[in-house]
Amino acid sequence: MAVVKSDIIKQLKKNYPNFLSKDLSKFTDIILNEIKNALRRGDRVELRNSFGVFFTNTQKKSIRRNPKTGDKVEVPEKKTINWKMSKEIFSELNNE
Repeated sequence: MAVVKSDIIKQLKKNYPNFLSKDLSKFTDIILNEIKNALRRGDRVELRNSFGVFFTNTQKKSIRRNPKTGDKVEVPEKKTINWKMSKEIFSELNNE
């Protein structure tokens, strides 16, 4: 089962009943937009001890093959997002 933004807002509403849902929605939008903007700038996003680290990596341009036709295809340089989990999540996932 996937976790969607509305589920996060419902959980926040349960934990913080004094806040309005629209305020919690704006709060989550601000956080997610700040993460996106930081990654777009090439900065690292560190949520230490609780989640992990997001960072970007640049894949060099390359020539690959189309598996269907076998033709060579030039793939341009692109950025990817990587995530390294915190030690806390790692140990919870592996029951350590």
